[in-house]
Amino acid sequence: MRIALLSYRSKTHCGGQGVYVRHLSRGLLDLGHHVEVFSGQPYPEMLDPRVRLTEVPSLDLYRESDPFRTPHPREIRDHLDALEVATMWTAGFPEPRTFSLRAARLLRQRRAMFGPEFDVVHDNQCLGTGLRNIAGHTPVVATVHHPITRDRAVDLAATTWWRRPLVRRWYGFATMQKKIARNVPDLITVSSASAVDIAEDFGVRPEQLHVVPLGVDTGLFNPTAAQRVAGRIVAVASADRPLKGIGTLLQAVARLRTHHNTRPDVELQLIARLEPNGRTEKLIAELGISDIVHTSAGLSDTDLAAMFASAEIACIPSLYEGFSLPAVEAMASGTPIVASRAGALPEVLGAAGECAELVDPGDVADLTRALGGLLDSPQRRQRLGTAGRRRAVDVFSWESVAAQTVLVYEQAIQRATSARLSC
Repeated sequence: MRIALLSYRSKTHCGGQGVYVRHLSRGLLDLGHHVEVFSGQPYPEMLDPRVRLTEVPSLDLYRESDPFRTPHPREIRDHLDALEVATMWTAGFPEPRTFSLRAARLLRQRRAMFGPEFDVVHDNQCLGTGLRNIAGHTPVVATVHHPITRDRAVDLAATTWWRRPLVRRWYGFATMQKKIARNVPDLITVSSASAVDIAEDFGVRPEQLHVVPLGVDTGLFNPTAAQRVAGRIVAVASADRPLKGIGTLLQAVARLRTHHNTRPDVELQLIARLEPNGRTEKLIAELGISDIVHTSAGLSDTDLAAMFASAEIACIPSLYEGFSLPAVEAMASGTPIVASRAGALPEVLGAAGECAELVDPGDVADLTRALGGLLDSPQRRQRLGTAGRRRAVDVFSWESVAAQTVLVYEQAIQRATSARLSC
């Protein structure tokens, strides 16, 4: 099978999209399929050498070194570039729309030159208007990790009234994603909880949705012989936003330091790219815990695996998750987890007390209690960690993800073939 995998941004530390593209493409190759990744900036890192990468360059307006930059007039090559910068200047987020249109144009040009190249096009979380053009000649499958409307709701609730119009404008692309999702017959999502939310928020039919959970490299993420660092809590946040619940965790850590006299060695390793002088940095300073909160970003997979393996507890305090790769990586590392009872987290982690302690999202007292109790109980940490490792090995693997994804491709191709024959 010839597969075009589209990803509007793919670098590993830009959320789970880069991880998904890298591991899924390799899994598909191992099954004997041909995969070509089409990506905008930031481009994917560490793709399997057998995967062909085709860059679909944008203006890269959100590059880490110069976010929200103003491009030089000479950089504006065509109407899509003009649309991209105009959308940014008016407080919108243009990338899903402009990437999809550029990808559609590139695929159309290549089809005109070389004929049909792909059996299926797989869109990763973009859901841009360009998919309509692609679907006219090639079957399309789209992955929706979770509905962006859930992010919007949390951000609106966390902001001041006078900033809410700007937040709504930033999330304006959600309207486009809803429309496109309703017209893609085969959608992949990563959990049953996310499927319910997508059907509700996007108005898609339940029969459009196929649940294929994400996987984990259980060889890389594993309980190593390295010594666990006493009192170490690890948390991973792909973005410095209220949705990830980092503020709740910081307040809980501050309480642990003040009141948890039996474990004065508590420390938090926060793996996140924090906004300079943003709300998280300010909260760390206000709580007086800058000496025990250590932040890092852009870790390699090896370094991230070592960090999980060194922790006594992994914490996932999110207010919503459509899946949570860090949860599966922590389980594979044999690290006990304290997580919010939110979104798909209970589904990923299993029953409360099996592999993780579950707490009410946003509840500082509940999170403090769970973290303190687990820090004080080596036996319970061992039991949760062992069960988590077993669940990661038994339930989550990229080989299974790839095989289940191919079944969705086959259904989409069969559907398109039947539609052509009936015309």
